[in-house]
Amino acid sequence: MCSSKRLAPVWSVAVGLFGFVQLSAEQPPGPASAVIDVGSRRELFVDNFLVAQLAGRAELRLHHPEPQEIVMVFDAPWEGNATAYNAVFKDGNRYRMYYRAWNLSVTPSGVEPGDNPQIACYAESDDGIHWRRPNLGLHEFKGSKQNNILFVRGEIGGVKNENGAPAVFRDDNPATAADARYKTFVHYIKYGNGMLPLKSPDGLVWSPMSPNPAITDPHRNAFDSQVCAFWDAVRGEYRAYWRYFEKSDGGRAIRTATSKDFLHWENRADLKYVDSPPEELYENYIAPYFRAPQVLIGFPVRYVERGWSDSMRALPELENRENRARSSERYGTALTETLFMASRDGVMFKRWNEAFVRPGPERPGTWNYGHLYSGWQVVETKAVIAGEPNELSLYASEGYWSGHANGGHSSALRRYTLRLDGFVSAQAPMSGGELISKPLRFSGRQLALNFATSAAGSVRVEIQDANGQPFPGFTLDDCPPIFGDTIERPVTWKQGTDVSAVAGQAIRLRFVLKDADVYAFQFQP
Repeated sequence: MCSSKRLAPVWSVAVGLFGFVQLSAEQPPGPASAVIDVGSRRELFVDNFLVAQLAGRAELRLHHPEPQEIVMVFDAPWEGNATAYNAVFKDGNRYRMYYRAWNLSVTPSGVEPGDNPQIACYAESDDGIHWRRPNLGLHEFKGSKQNNILFVRGEIGGVKNENGAPAVFRDDNPATAADARYKTFVHYIKYGNGMLPLKSPDGLVWSPMSPNPAITDPHRNAFDSQVCAFWDAVRGEYRAYWRYFEKSDGGRAIRTATSKDFLHWENRADLKYVDSPPEELYENYIAPYFRAPQVLIGFPVRYVERGWSDSMRALPELENRENRARSSERYGTALTETLFMASRDGVMFKRWNEAFVRPGPERPGTWNYGHLYSGWQVVETKAVIAGEPNELSLYASEGYWSGHANGGHSSALRRYTLRLDGFVSAQAPMSGGELISKPLRFSGRQLALNFATSAAGSVRVEIQDANGQPFPGFTLDDCPPIFGDTIERPVTWKQGTDVSAVAGQAIRLRFVLKDADVYAFQFQP
């Protein structure tokens, strides 16, 4: 497997350890009529889009974020045990968070409204780890405006709203007006099933963009969660995702639409999946990945009604679970967790069927309905271990409805970390494996990898023509074993790192892996 000799293409699953697996019948071997132009973009192995063949024991492997500290306990008087639906993004040197605050009372009689209604709140951070609630002075709560309440149920600019869980985003559309630099949707009370578009110049003071909802759906619970919308700079349009029900009495699913102005929405479509079974998805949390915005990534919440069993009764906080179930059995026996999915067109997704974030070890505040509602969007933060490269932070809820997160009596938000681009890797054990790409075209002078190996492992890269023949100077034998663990390193052949001789041509990349992971690659100037 480590020879530079061309491997004969096999376009079906072959018998034996080193047989090839064809991942796409759309691109046969030989000269390519369709070449994927990657330019100088960073490309991730989050799906099979770039992969023609896997050989040996190579596979695309889903990775999992590591739990870190609790970054917020929602114990302010206007918050409570049902606080969740966090939207997080970095805005210049500041991290911003928007979330729904709510409190419910769980008693032996069931679930009852708490002493504060659903409201939208705002928090800030300098590092994405330590968060503060600024005193906005916008709305009164029990006689005081000293709070971080952004808006409440009632009127915004004369239009009644439910406020719900605003997924605020910064609109970097070059054509957007200064007073609409930040946008979001809120639930529109008059229609009950519509989403009202809002705008803001600073992310704090809001006004309606229209007196009427921009998106409607006939099912009464269609928008009973976050509506995630954003400016898609790669495709030059706005895109929104929301919950709908597949039938009037069917399961929760995800629907999308596009817009040029955030007011008029078209191209409505229901999400499709490459190889996933029907499952109920409570949330979507879809947005462009900021390091590779041509890829849309999502963290949908998988909702599973497990019913009563010995295993269910063995989970934490049985009394609370039984009390919740008195209002509705699913309140006590449904479980939630975070998945990962990715798309190149916004409609067809590769959804990884294994959990991205599992409920984890059993402890108070976990393994319940509402656990692991992931925050919308990932952000780059400093590494937990000093000296290591920056990493990704994402946030997820715990203690939902149980009020026992972090030993307190409120829900909380825990931070999780993952290496940059580290969602999925092309991986092989020490026994070895290979990945061969579909025909590509690039621009640039060097090929950089985000990779990790063991001390004894390695990565080697061969550049082939569209027919699978190695280019002189870029054969496997010309590439010394690469080892280490880094976010970015140029690939070196005997002649150096310069690949400009084959730029603009149809090529294939052949990765030969031994106890190694390759997360992303990029042709750079």
